[in-house]
Amino acid sequence: MDHKENKRSLWKSVVFYKYQKHVTVSTIGSTTESAEEIDDKVVYVEDLEKRKQVYGICGDCNEPGTGEYWCQPCNTKRFKDNFKNWTSGNKDIDEFIQQSQLNAVYYKKYLEWIPFENFKDVTYITRGGFGKIYSAEWPEGYIYHWDIENQKWYRISDTKVALKSLDNSSCISTEFLNEIKIHLQIYLLDVIQCYGITQDPNTKDYMMVLEYCEDGNLRNYYMNHESDYYSKIDKLSQIARGLLDIHNAGRIHKDIHSGNILYYNDNFPYISDLGMCQPANNENQSVKQEGIYGVLPYMAPEVLRGYQYTKASDIYSFGIMMNEYISEETPYNNIPHNHALAIKICKGLRPNIFKYTPKLLADLITNCWDAKAENRPTAKELYQTLINKYNDRYEDSDTESQVNEYNDKIKLNRTSEKRSNNIQTHPQAIYTSRLLNFKNLPEPVNSDITKTTLHSECFDCQLDELVKLIKMKKIILNDFFFMRIKRI
Repeated sequence: MDHKENKRSLWKSVVFYKYQKHVTVSTIGSTTESAEEIDDKVVYVEDLEKRKQVYGICGDCNEPGTGEYWCQPCNTKRFKDNFKNWTSGNKDIDEFIQQSQLNAVYYKKYLEWIPFENFKDVTYITRGGFGKIYSAEWPEGYIYHWDIENQKWYRISDTKVALKSLDNSSCISTEFLNEIKIHLQIYLLDVIQCYGITQDPNTKDYMMVLEYCEDGNLRNYYMNHESDYYSKIDKLSQIARGLLDIHNAGRIHKDIHSGNILYYNDNFPYISDLGMCQPANNENQSVKQEGIYGVLPYMAPEVLRGYQYTKASDIYSFGIMMNEYISEETPYNNIPHNHALAIKICKGLRPNIFKYTPKLLADLITNCWDAKAENRPTAKELYQTLINKYNDRYEDSDTESQVNEYNDKIKLNRTSEKRSNNIQTHPQAIYTSRLLNFKNLPEPVNSDITKTTLHSECFDCQLDELVKLIKMKKIILNDFFFMRIKRI
């Protein structure tokens, strides 16, 4: 056997649910004082024996790998030798990309400068909150690992990508680089990958080159694909795992909603749009700037009142998104998303929970959107609850009837007239991020109606029904007494 081939065979494929795909550098891993990470999965860069056990050995330097099929010291030299062969034309971007390549411990941790002419079939898709999104074909594709046999980079060719521009980024902005930097700082198993940076030759705006998700966002997915209960639990556990990785990196997403969960190849939901991510500090201070960005139905009541986003506010947003996926109904789709809705949310208004949702999941949803942030589960607790529920699905006889009933009813609901009415939205129901600035909102509380009637449409509807019922009873009683008097 060829000597190099023998060394190359010492790389190991990583079992993703047992270990992370790349090492954690201690200086990054220790930035958060209350890390929620699942310790058994983490491989620290200093732990040479565990690195050897999980990733194998580099065929060039005979040292343990830093990630699956990746050796940071060897690949750093290869990247550095190539610095002279490319430039973006912007010194700051060049240095930013070069630094990512020097520090990369795995293929998802490096960036490239990709000239725009390298893309084919560039097609406009949509406009987001802060820029435009395009799709494109990238014939060359991204680097996956170093091919020892042929002494060249092995690339995944003919890759379809998404190009995300940021408005007015022709002069490179802190916000643009910050979003890309976050991709390098967190574990990316369930978070969208950024391949590099390019520039639109017409507008001169810089663009992120991102993994393309052909099945669209979560809302598109559940509208066009039938999923049973445990399939949804599986997907939700993956999203929760991605949120846990964001929180473990000492970050807060700040914009979790169904439009920012993207589906790749039918089975893999990814968290996207890290543009508003921020460090998880100063959590109890009020927001200094006028207004906050977000999608109103998914925003925690304390955030609506002007307080900083926190890990707990991410959990609230997850709860709203989770309920949307389970019920297959967009939150508050029949009313304006305005100041009046913000007041109602602070007073305890929550979206409808599908009547046939199994109790354990209904309880988890309501815990996530509790008015008191301290009562909400952590991302780790959320993930563990969902993954345990999925793993125990064959032994969960107590809820088997609930699950079967849910599957039957949600399938029926998809084909009913009610379903077609549910997807109709009010013209002032807005599901993209925007600047909101609400004044004089009440202290957040949980409504007694929410606690006792999980499946309510909304409080206004309940109160209306209650008033109608009282009036009806009065009419019946009046008729009854009138008839009694008449008989006498």
